[in-house]
Amino acid sequence: MANPRTLARLESRIQERAAYCLQFEVKDPRASLLTVTRVELAPDVSKGTIFYSCLGDEAEREKSRRMLESAAGFIQRQVARVLETRTVPHLTWSFDESIARASALDQLISEARERDDSIRPPEDEATEDS
Repeated sequence: MANPRTLARLESRIQERAAYCLQFEVKDPRASLLTVTRVELAPDVSKGTIFYSCLGDEAEREKSRRMLESAAGFIQRQVARVLETRTVPHLTWSFDESIARASALDQLISEARERDDSIRPPEDEATEDS
């Protein structure tokens, strides 16, 4: 079991290197719309998950997923070069739903505020009338 600071350092280093690979080294036009959002490592550092997000609809997500599957070995090797560990975690890719959920929640909050404003007048107008 690794120290939490060590895990955080490794996760950060993996995220930096994977993002660099996608931006500058992978020669695939589908990689231009991807963002590496976070990395989570298992406590024993044997496995890791790289979370990503992408712009576009479901079709773009599917294209990005296929591109990442085909580039996974290359990115795994590039990450292995920069990590200073005896073994390299096996990395898998997973779409990060948190950004889409946050956007949906933000939209719901905005709609609720607009609905509240239409039902109840602002405080300034209510005090002037009395």
